[in-house]
Amino acid sequence: MLAVGLFFLRQGQQDYVSDDTPQGVVRNYVLALEKKDFQRAYGYLREGQGKPEFERFRQDFLARQLDISNTAVRIGETQPSGDDVLVGLVVIRNGGGPFSDVYRESSSAVLARDAAGAWRINSMPYPYWGWDWYNPQLLKPAP
Repeated sequence: MLAVGLFFLRQGQQDYVSDDTPQGVVRNYVLALEKKDFQRAYGYLREGQGKPEFERFRQDFLARQLDISNTAVRIGETQPSGDDVLVGLVVIRNGGGPFSDVYRESSSAVLARDAAGAWRINSMPYPYWGWDWYNPQLLKPAP
């Protein structure tokens, strides 16, 4: 049931929008992942320590370690948070079967401007983001 709903939810919203707003970047990132345009999606990630290599990023989605096939995102308002901007999100997930419950989780994406002034994603909720990407716990050198 949700799969049909997601199909119709995604129809009519297949065009990329301008990247000049945080909401536009989040929308384009999600749409690029849905279209399997991994190069474009990868370009929305911020540069820095912990950024996955492109092939790893791509494989996380292709191997379904990050499975967005039964999810949708509703993008909300932005809220400043220091140097960052929070974009309110509702991640909608299917429980697994045609009659399963639908789960809605309120979350947010964190974006900041890069050196060129473009919005880049610092973090997104699962399943649009790997738990180990940019994870400071994993970046610490071994004692």
